Amino acid sequence: MKQTLSLPSLKKWVMIVCAVLILMTAILSAMLLFPKNSQGYEATTWAMGSYVQQTLYGGDEETTATKASTSVTELENLISWRVADSDIEKLNSAAGTEWLELDERTIQVLEQALSVAESTDGAYDPTILPVSALWNFDAEEPTLPDDEQIQRFLPFIGYEFLRINTEDNTASLRNHGNGVDLGGIGKGAACDIALDVYSQSDITGGIIAVGGSVGVYGSKPDGTDWRISVRDPEGKLTDGLGVVSLDEGCISTSGSYEKTFTENDVTYHHLLDAKTGYPAESGLVSVTVVHQSGAISDALATACFVMGMEKSLPVLKELGASALFIDEDHHITVAGELNFELTGSGYTVSRQSL
Repeated sequence: MKQTLSLPSLKKWVMIVCAVLILMTAILSAMLLFPKNSQGYEATTWAMGSYVQQTLYGGDEETTATKASTSVTELENLISWRVADSDIEKLNSAAGTEWLELDERTIQVLEQALSVAESTDGAYDPTILPVSALWNFDAEEPTLPDDEQIQRFLPFIGYEFLRINTEDNTASLRNHGNGVDLGGIGKGAACDIALDVYSQSDITGGIIAVGGSVGVYGSKPDGTDWRISVRDPEGKLTDGLGVVSLDEGCISTSGSYEKTFTENDVTYHHLLDAKTGYPAESGLVSVTVVHQSGAISDALATACFVMGMEKSLPVLKELGASALFIDEDHHITVAGELNFELTGSGYTVSRQSL
């Protein structure tokens, strides 16, 4: 007996055929728009409380990405005060007692941290742990610490309490109660570590993002500059305000929107002023810094946020950095030689020479 498809069955088969055709069209379109290797090799891992995203071009991309990711994780296990038996955990535990021999990578980050601390008069201070631990912005439900606690631990903060000897890779903290927190420099330092891996590989270009820090190496296949999106402080995570074009170096952003909590109708952010123990009030909502070093750009972004724009300008000039300041009045100031293109709306832009 001859069989015929019912109307519902016919519709089902038509839908399947259409879906297959649409999928084939999408694949063909992708092949035409993005020839083999034009997008590079992409890898996403997790370290330092953030996604680590890499896009590499040319050479053995997969092996290089794996080595870079491993290097970032190794650095975290050295410099995070939260990791048991890390260099920094040991250094903090030995505060006020003895000098410790640390990994060369740890010493390098500590040296960079002290350099920025000295240049900014402590606006960025790696010894902020006694107070930053009270705030604990990484907790699921942060709470406002008592002012009495803050005032009690404030005297233990001071970058002069951290001492390092680069000749024998040793370091110490002067007093019991001192503590190092490298959260404000670690992600930038991770970019430096990855870029060093790239430079020792055969890849032709690469970009790595660790939280709010991004590092670029070599060139893109089409020869154009790397374009890094700057987030709109009042938008969603994916809302871009503008684009910074880079041909080399690193870029880091610190913003009051990154880690916050609200208590008694007051919103508190994680960028603490080491002199007061409370979130900085500088009239800024975001600072983006470009520098050859990821560690320096990261620490400077925090320092400039705390200091405010006017005090930041001579420091940027001294350290050879450029910056993008976004204030509470929706004004953007481009300081130094920075290639910035505004793509969002609701903001005004001016330029400031250094």
